[in-house]
Amino acid sequence: MLVMKFGGSSVADRTQLEKVFEIVKGLVDKKPVVISSAHKGMTDKLISAAKSAVKGDFSMPDVIDYQSEISASLGCPPDLLSNLFTEISDLLRGISLVKELSPRSLDYIASFGERMAVRSIADFFTRKGLKCQAFDVWDLGFITDSKFGDARPLPGFEKQVQKAFQEKVPADVIPIVTGFIGQNENGEITTVGRNGSDLTATLLGSALGAEEVEIWTDTDGVMSADPSVVPDAKNIPSMTFDEAAELAYFGSRVLHPSTLEPAMNAEIPVRVLNTNHPSHPGTVIGRQSMDGLNRVTSIAYKEGQTVFTLTTTRMLRRAGFLAQVFEVLGRYAVVVDMISTSEISVSFTTQSREALEKALPELKQYGECDMEHGKTMLVVVGNKLAKRRGQGSEILGALAQAGARVEMISFGMGSINFSMVVDDSAVDKAVPVLHKELFS
Repeated sequence: MLVMKFGGSSVADRTQLEKVFEIVKGLVDKKPVVISSAHKGMTDKLISAAKSAVKGDFSMPDVIDYQSEISASLGCPPDLLSNLFTEISDLLRGISLVKELSPRSLDYIASFGERMAVRSIADFFTRKGLKCQAFDVWDLGFITDSKFGDARPLPGFEKQVQKAFQEKVPADVIPIVTGFIGQNENGEITTVGRNGSDLTATLLGSALGAEEVEIWTDTDGVMSADPSVVPDAKNIPSMTFDEAAELAYFGSRVLHPSTLEPAMNAEIPVRVLNTNHPSHPGTVIGRQSMDGLNRVTSIAYKEGQTVFTLTTTRMLRRAGFLAQVFEVLGRYAVVVDMISTSEISVSFTTQSREALEKALPELKQYGECDMEHGKTMLVVVGNKLAKRRGQGSEILGALAQAGARVEMISFGMGSINFSMVVDDSAVDKAVPVLHKELFS
């Protein structure tokens, strides 16, 4: 069995879906399970409609017209999605009346993108000769907790998924399944987080014991840098789970940060492929890199960081001081990305600016506090990076050449990432020079 996830750009319109059809058709013998995102831009339109409705600005939403145009271009029956269109209108009307948009309602409205897409795609593919059936993922055993916006399947969901697939998916049918969404035990719709269809794919792949999970997107696999910043970025043929997880967390635009854990635990390889260039082998991610070399894999960056520094002589030789500081951060849900300490100071980066500002009065009890905004965490990721002699000097030398000022560094023992903090404005200059130094 093969699990294939197609992102929003891959299912954007009929032109793209013709490509997807040919890809799936060519792998019928692998018994594919297709996970689909919403059509490109649809989730944003749905959320925008909900935010307008909560302000009392409700009319028949543009999302219905947008979806109707796509479905009509696919030749779908006009009434295929009529029930969902009515449900969308009723929900938005209700939001406009109560003028409240709760996390639960936000997940509910966001779910329609995938639900409409799979029904249109399954109908289109079936008429073109591939017998397909649309499924909402919760009908296949994907029942989650109630953490709206960031839900996860309940423990033991794997057996429920296996049972549901055996009972509900005919042997001669290709299931087209909703990504991104789920349902809790009360029947309330949840989502696993934006861009979470990747996670749906690896969770189902793990539950079903798939031979591989394929993530189909619009790039030739994982690249050595962001192609929008480095036009000559190179494809990475293979990489480890650890490297890919680092890149996903630190800003890689290809994978969702939580995607890899289920596949890693089940030791199922994940392959990233290009819908527009299906003959390209893409990038395979597994327990070990295929080349096994100690080399730099990629450059990633995470913009919009706040750097917080706490300075005090009370830290000096005092056991438990940092534990007290981080207890405050934990209570205010401040997520720390990168940290550096000295005898009398601790600095860290976070994107949780609002939460940090709420924690600031308590943090000031421990010492002098300083915050700087508009920073980027720039990260070089590589297998056994610390074992390469002179690697640090190459990285810092490249940034000096680019005129970027490095304000903070983190490089742990045996680390696979070399992290630095620079100004947001330095990214466009620093990344191309760094890429040239490390990959040319």
